[in-house]
Amino acid sequence: MKRVVMSLAAIVLASAAQAQVTVKDAWVRATVPQQKATGAFMQLQSAQDAKLVSAQSPVAGVVEVHEMSMDGGVMKMRAIPSLDLPAGKAVELKPGGFHVMLMDLKAQVKDGDTVPVTLVVEGKDGKRQSLELKVPARTAAAPAMKHGEGHKHKH
Repeated sequence: MKRVVMSLAAIVLASAAQAQVTVKDAWVRATVPQQKATGAFMQLQSAQDAKLVSAQSPVAGVVEVHEMSMDGGVMKMRAIPSLDLPAGKAVELKPGGFHVMLMDLKAQVKDGDTVPVTLVVEGKDGKRQSLELKVPARTAAAPAMKHGEGHKHKH
């Protein structure tokens, strides 16, 4: 049994080394019934300069890399063609900033669900690598979030 565990660890490490991109603290925001969109958030770090060029998930009809920003007091969100992953620097995908947008949801994403997400990363050499993730869904107020994260609204 110990050998099997060690072999699996070696496979995971080998694929991580090949991808040169690590993913930490990934989560998808749980939805309410009839909600048609949500976001996926995580920290990405690449060993070499690369960029996140696309994402897919079987739970959504459309998946895009998005940027959220404030423009004259108005929150704006737009799809971006790619997100730079500078070598050795953590890039945070978080509420209110860069994120992966899952739209045209096929079903409600419930707290505790596991959502498959595939990220496509392109290296400086133009080669593309797919990262297959199993991302936990949770409510925005889940304790795993750091203090101060989430949407802030003024009324």
